[in-house]
Amino acid sequence: MTRSDPAVDSTAACEADPAAPRRRTKAPETRAVALMDAAERLFIAKGIASTSIDDIAAGAQVAKGTFYLYFPSKEAMLGALQQRFVDNFCERLQNAMDRHRPDNHRARLKAWVETGLEIYLDNVALHDVVFHEYRPEDRRMRNDNAVVTQLVGMLKQGDAAGVWEVEDATLTAVILFNALHGVADDAVAMGPAEDPVADRRRRARALTRFFEQALHPDVVDDTDA
Repeated sequence: MTRSDPAVDSTAACEADPAAPRRRTKAPETRAVALMDAAERLFIAKGIASTSIDDIAAGAQVAKGTFYLYFPSKEAMLGALQQRFVDNFCERLQNAMDRHRPDNHRARLKAWVETGLEIYLDNVALHDVVFHEYRPEDRRMRNDNAVVTQLVGMLKQGDAAGVWEVEDATLTAVILFNALHGVADDAVAMGPAEDPVADRRRRARALTRFFEQALHPDVVDDTDA
C-alpha cells in the first residue's frame, strides 16, 4: 500500500473544509471600477497631489500591485476618470434628448441644455478635481471633446431639417458649450441659492433662450441695419 504524503493530505483537507478561510477575489472589471471609485473619493477629499497609489489601493481593498495591472500611473488614473466623466455626461445628455421625437429638434435642444446644467452642478467637486490640470496648451483638447461632438451632431440635424441655420456647426457648438460652462461656473461662484431649484430653472431658461436666439434664422442684428 502506498503511503500518502501528510503535506498533501493536509492541503486537501484544508481545501475541502468549508469552514476554512478563503481569499476573496474580484473580477477584473470590478477591480478596475473599485480602483477608480476609490481614487475619485480620495481625489475629492484629499486632492490629487496628496493621494498616493497606496491610498487608492487601500481604498479599493486590493494590493498595490493590482493598481498597476490597470493603470501605469496616477496620471493614467486621472485620464481614466476624465474619460468616465465625459462618457457619463454624454450618456445622460443622450438619454434626455431621446425622450423627445427625433424631429422635435427644439425640445431636444432644451433637454440638452437643462440636463447639461444639472449634471455639471450636481458634480462640481468631481469635475473640478479631475479636470484641474487644464492648461492653455490643452485648449484644443477642451473644445474637441465628446460633448461638443454630440452637440455638433444635433446642430447639423436641426440645420438639415430647416429648424435653425448654422454656418459652422463646430464653432457654434464650442460657443454654446462654453456658454453652458460659464453659466454653471457663475452658479458655483455665487454660492448656494435661496431656492436652488428655482435658480437652476432660471439659468436653464436663460441658456435655452440664448441658444435659440443664436440658432434661429429670422433673428436680425440691428447693428447691421
